[in-house]
Amino acid sequence: MIGPRIVWLRRDLRLRDQPALHAAAGEGPVIPVYVLDDARPGRHRMGGATRWWLHHALADLSAELAGHGSQLVLRQGDAVAQIARIAREIGASAVHAIRHYEPWWRAAESELADVLPQGCELVLHDGNYLAPPGSVTTGSGSAYKIYTPFMRALMDTLIPSDPLTMPSLQEPAKWPASDTLDAWRLLPERPDWAAGFGKAWTVGEQAAHDRIEHFLDHVAAYEKDRNFPSIDGSSRLSPFLHFGTLSPRQVWHALSGRRGEGADSFRRELVWRDFAQNLILAEPRYATHSYRAAFREFPWRDPRSSKAARADLTAWQRGQTGYPIVDAGMRQLWTTGWMHNRVRMIAASFLIKHLLIDWRHGERWFWDTLVDADYGNNAANWQWVSGTGVDSSMFPRIMAPLSQSDKFDAAGYIREWVPELAQLPAGEIHDPLFPVAGYPAKLIGHREARERALAAYARIKA
Repeated sequence: MIGPRIVWLRRDLRLRDQPALHAAAGEGPVIPVYVLDDARPGRHRMGGATRWWLHHALADLSAELAGHGSQLVLRQGDAVAQIARIAREIGASAVHAIRHYEPWWRAAESELADVLPQGCELVLHDGNYLAPPGSVTTGSGSAYKIYTPFMRALMDTLIPSDPLTMPSLQEPAKWPASDTLDAWRLLPERPDWAAGFGKAWTVGEQAAHDRIEHFLDHVAAYEKDRNFPSIDGSSRLSPFLHFGTLSPRQVWHALSGRRGEGADSFRRELVWRDFAQNLILAEPRYATHSYRAAFREFPWRDPRSSKAARADLTAWQRGQTGYPIVDAGMRQLWTTGWMHNRVRMIAASFLIKHLLIDWRHGERWFWDTLVDADYGNNAANWQWVSGTGVDSSMFPRIMAPLSQSDKFDAAGYIREWVPELAQLPAGEIHDPLFPVAGYPAKLIGHREARERALAAYARIKA
């Protein structure tokens, strides 16, 4: 007798264009399972913001499955042990899953294949990226270390197949026991620091497709408008892509027939997401170790041992640096779980080069506060800004936050997120000429910060 199929869900919480679900449904009864495993990721266990998003994504997926006569089984604990246990309980004949490339998930996939009961096989599928990570290589067969040639190689060969439709789901004769979602307590309570998240986001598969439709109306202006935080021409698709309520193939096909700088620019952003996964495949510790060896001796100011550095890190986290565009971004992040991309670069550069604090402190803060916190993307972006990465901006290229704010017309953005400055005219709001009640003075002057950063860099170049 052929047993039911388990679909092991992780960052692929959708019913449409879900290769593992589609394959399992074609073979027999399906049991979708999500395991909350906080131990395997170690310090990269999901942060507070992603746990908020996960709660709502799982609630939406559960409701969608119920509408198709199915259920979502929830378990907590070691993912390998839980999936193997369910397989034994129900006599499963296969476990279908989409491949994941975070180091802890790669290890789990390898372990699971060895502990499943006899007669039950692990079947892995691709489906979370435009091309399977590791499949786009140089002529010598090695991984690309620079984004641009990777992007050209992928786009020269990429012909995404059509997205898969929603399959018909057969129920098993018996459902395994399941936790309740509320019992996991993924949502903050005392205090409810995520109150602003619900105003900023609607979570779920249909919400993802609604977001695509909205973005398509504005994609022609994406190349320009994405750099202006007061306009916010961003797609805001990143958390949907991270959690897999939307596949990159679906986005690529939604862009089909769209020409021009805007659509092409957004396609390159999708490719960057693939590039980041190739980085962590080749360098699994990319989120915790500077790739360039020289930076392992960089004289960072350490918040763990320096009270001044710790105070500066806290001021940055709270949006109290005295640099309006940096503070606006950090406050937007805390309130909504998201920050405008241009401002992310400015805020990251400020922490690293103005405050001279190791990029990993920023990576950890973003990991906890971003709803789109992604192991590959987060690490790739922080190492790019810091100059420590495989493909990165040079450390001596120090962004000037005050001129960046003026150049990209961030006055409206600052007024929204830094209300203390809302009454200042456009000519002053980027860099107040006089002290403003309730708003802090600069932690450090731009020129002083630049000279300090270059001096520190010279020490590892000597």
